[in-house]
Amino acid sequence: MWVPDAPHEAMRELVRARATAMRVLGKARQHLQGFLLRHGRIYAGKKGWTLAYHRWLTTVRFDHPASQIVLQDYIYAVTDAEARVNCLTKRIEELAPQWSMTPFVEAVQAMRGVAFIVAVTVVAEVGDFSRFDNPRQLMADLGLVPSEHSSGATIRPGGVTKAGNALARRALIEGAWT
Repeated sequence: MWVPDAPHEAMRELVRARATAMRVLGKARQHLQGFLLRHGRIYAGKKGWTLAYHRWLTTVRFDHPASQIVLQDYIYAVTDAEARVNCLTKRIEELAPQWSMTPFVEAVQAMRGVAFIVAVTVVAEVGDFSRFDNPRQLMADLGLVPSEHSSGATIRPGGVTKAGNALARRALIEGAWT
């Protein structure tokens, strides 16, 4: 059985901290957008969270001071969360070259849609790929195998089982979306 070494565990913790920061960022953005929507402030552009969207946020004003304070607080929460994600991403990029698993990260990046962070996440979460005898075992460990509902002779396939490592699965699915 493979036992991860201290540097591997440390990189996995760093990757997990970044994933947590991403969830916090998503929630902060959701809170800000909900507040704006409740007050009828709708962005006219095509896509949110771009440079143009951030510029638009600086133009949003409320008559009541309390509403303006809440807006600024939500904007600060988003800005702080973005800074945290960027800082952790930078740290991962700085530490990756010294990591023993870097060759695996580079190999995983050869897959279409798999960028650096996705590759680091998958490698950090999976660890030693040689512990799997075949790809089916790896996919089962990631929860990317179809579920099945059966009764008697009837077998109905379902969606993925979602058993196993959620962070690695989410990273691979997001990589596939790109």
